[in-house]
Amino acid sequence: MTFASMEERNAIEQEMPWADRDVATTFYDFLTRVMDKFPDRPAVSYQLTSGPKDKAETLTWADLHRQSVQAANLFRDLGINEGDSVAYVLPNANETLFALFGGMIAGVANPINPLLDPEQIASILRETGAKVVVTLKAFPKTDVPQKVAEAVALAPDVHTVLEVDLLRYLTPPKSWIVPLIRPKNPVRHKAKVLDFRAEMAKQPVTLSFDDSTGNRVGAYFHTGGTTGMPKVAQHCYEGMVYNGWIGQRLLFDENDTIMCPLPLFHVFAVQVIMMSAIASGAHVVFPTPQGYRGEGVFDNFWKLIERWNITFIITVPTAVSALMQRPVNADISSVEVAFSGSAPMPIELFKRFEKASDITIVEGYGLTEATCLVSCNPVDGKKKVGSVGIPFPHTEVKIVAQTDEGPAECKTDEVGEICIASPGVYVGSTYTDVLNNKDLYYQDRFLRTGDLGRVDADGYVWITGRAKDLIIRGGHNIDPAEIEEALVLHPAVAMAGVIGQPDKHSGELPCAYVELVEGASATAEELMAHAKTHVHERAAQPKHVEVLDELPKTAVGKVFKPDLRKRAITRVYDAALAEAGLDVQVSEVIDDKRRGLVAQLSGDKSREAAVAEVLGNFTRPWEWSGDAV
Repeated sequence: MTFASMEERNAIEQEMPWADRDVATTFYDFLTRVMDKFPDRPAVSYQLTSGPKDKAETLTWADLHRQSVQAANLFRDLGINEGDSVAYVLPNANETLFALFGGMIAGVANPINPLLDPEQIASILRETGAKVVVTLKAFPKTDVPQKVAEAVALAPDVHTVLEVDLLRYLTPPKSWIVPLIRPKNPVRHKAKVLDFRAEMAKQPVTLSFDDSTGNRVGAYFHTGGTTGMPKVAQHCYEGMVYNGWIGQRLLFDENDTIMCPLPLFHVFAVQVIMMSAIASGAHVVFPTPQGYRGEGVFDNFWKLIERWNITFIITVPTAVSALMQRPVNADISSVEVAFSGSAPMPIELFKRFEKASDITIVEGYGLTEATCLVSCNPVDGKKKVGSVGIPFPHTEVKIVAQTDEGPAECKTDEVGEICIASPGVYVGSTYTDVLNNKDLYYQDRFLRTGDLGRVDADGYVWITGRAKDLIIRGGHNIDPAEIEEALVLHPAVAMAGVIGQPDKHSGELPCAYVELVEGASATAEELMAHAKTHVHERAAQPKHVEVLDELPKTAVGKVFKPDLRKRAITRVYDAALAEAGLDVQVSEVIDDKRRGLVAQLSGDKSREAAVAEVLGNFTRPWEWSGDAV
């Protein structure tokens, strides 16, 4: 049966309840099933460098199972039991998968974004009680080992650091040069430092302890998205298996090869792609440690597809935008579909990609808090460009609005908050911090996503914005997505990020930051005029447009709006203080876990009363920094 419409989706769901389906109950069981079925088929391939003929390492499902079990045995020997956290701060590599899978079998795997600063990494280590951290051995062109050393010094529960050396992936002459130029990694902590692969090799290839007896928390994923300080979400085995079941039932089989240049600390790569591969036996290719961010990946992308005979591409809008600045210079006829997630794709970009590549883009929707998958445009059915498709079987979506009488479900095409129920929602314990779970559920079953959206008459879900991203101008709600869509219609604009900048009269005013297509040019004034023409609601027309060399982005390509908000707060507050003749400036805007973005001031502290009068006109909080005098 295909997945082409709501009717076919409902028919799949009505076959039987989710609880009655013959699926794995633990992650070890899940991984063992695919090993038993396809032991000699390729599971994952990894290239350290991006050339279409560069060295690559391919593991079969038997290889991946064996080394993941060795990692699990090692973690158990290091005192990791069920409920204990194994963190990894790693770029993509085969060892990253061993840490992930071994961690989920022995305890709770805790992937952490290597791009975070040491204090953020340490905060996640402390919140999750991590005892073991797997990270890189010092290597050229990366500061990950140094950052992790600083973070571990701030996380007293960590007793062991296991290092991964990427040297083994290189060939001469690079493999000869790296030991000569390898940077020093001064140890700033008291944890024991061991070689990950060497310690794994000492372990048996069969599980040395009893597997879990059923569903439990198997992973922690920090959000690290666009709405502020990372929160830590809890993922249960059931949600992981559910994601894999969707991929296998609706899309992949053992003959497919998936190109996944996304990081293995993010749910899209882990809970969607790897779980789908485990369920189906499909082969996943990871190009370079940084994926899309890796040197030469965009330039070699089409040739890598030809090399690996890729059938499915996993991408995000920012990556598609970059690919459209390069010619299709290889045979990519093997590709059936490109899946795009992480953020809605501008319609113009969608059209450009399909015209240039002759590849269909399918947009979907998921979120960290739900172990990812929620909905997808049907591969075999009608695709509504701009929508995120129809809910997957066993996922229920409700659109809920707040009224004077309390929450109420919206009618067709009415906008409200998207709320979901599925096997991936850990009701009551979505986050590790119990305070973050307060008021998080509708009817004690549906996760409140914080996304604004609607459901049309055909059952397709449309995201209209983030509830927290709404610009509230004098009590009037403005959706930034509409302004962003208008700006990317300009031929020189690659991406746009719109936020609400502080305003003493209206609370917030629309403010736009743009990144231009490589080689193109456009002034802020031109883009402002363009926005006035294409943003029809006068209140939504941006009051400030700024061109940046590159928009700040998360590792999976989302525009990182907290950084844009910090820029806007700094600019607006500095201008207001200067206009008042005060020798005071914003030295930094920090992200406080409880208060949100807080402006820290430096300068003449004796003028505090005057500063309070000026900045009291704005809603964002402020405080003096340690440099104030």
